[in-house]
Amino acid sequence: MKLSRPNWSNGLGILGIHLGALLIFLPGMFTWSGLAVAAVLAYVTGAMGVTLNYHRTLTHRSLRMVKPLEYLTAIFGALALQGDPITWVATHRIHHAHSDRKGDPHTVRRGLTWAHILWLFRTNKYVPSPEEKRRYCPDLYADKFYVVSGYLHVPLQLLLAVGLFALGGWSWVVMGIFLRLVFTYHTTWLVNSASHAVGYRTYRTTDRSTNSWWVALVSFGEGWHNNHHAFPFSARHGMAWWEIDLTWWHIKVLRTLRMVDRIRVPSIEMRERLRVGIRRPSRVG
Repeated sequence: MKLSRPNWSNGLGILGIHLGALLIFLPGMFTWSGLAVAAVLAYVTGAMGVTLNYHRTLTHRSLRMVKPLEYLTAIFGALALQGDPITWVATHRIHHAHSDRKGDPHTVRRGLTWAHILWLFRTNKYVPSPEEKRRYCPDLYADKFYVVSGYLHVPLQLLLAVGLFALGGWSWVVMGIFLRLVFTYHTTWLVNSASHAVGYRTYRTTDRSTNSWWVALVSFGEGWHNNHHAFPFSARHGMAWWEIDLTWWHIKVLRTLRMVDRIRVPSIEMRERLRVGIRRPSRVG
């Protein structure tokens, strides 16, 4: 049986980052240049790193990037400080395997606060063990880059902080590290919590996933979560023309530039088969 205990290092780290973000209220800490740096880094680490690389490319293999771009965006994902690629991917693959059931690390059935943040540091026996990481991520363990990157996400963050301090002083550190991390944390966590609780459902799934337009706007398209759980393999999450999916737009641009291929999306027939309100044909015989 897998033993579990509170993850105090995660809890203290999350608390420290949130307290660090409050430093923007000190005189001289809020600057417009610092805000611009935070916005750019939030886009690079959140949209390109977590959403495009960690989620749609590595976890679900919804598309294939040219290797230099894949590795670069994986570094961007590491700078989001949500865990190394293998841990992030293993956790999300387990979530899909047991979504909103026993075994889901951040099931909304234990409450919105659990799904949003508490699962990260409270006692949680469903976070992946080293053995489970190997079982769920054999593809990433076969790539030495991802094995080595498991030790680099914290040093990379410290290196970024040093660079920001050299270029813009403490204001850039506070806004480019702490404020930016708080924003990217909560936009990611909202997908786990709000997008399993509020919104509408277009497709039949066995979980509580929903489509939430406001979560989609702040998470670069991840808020179309019912669509995603219906078709986890899909590189496109916003299925309707009005469901804005910024990451899908990125993918289309990269396809034009011949930097991605093997892009997977569900067919119209697949979508209609799972659409809410559409009856499945009765079996004959």
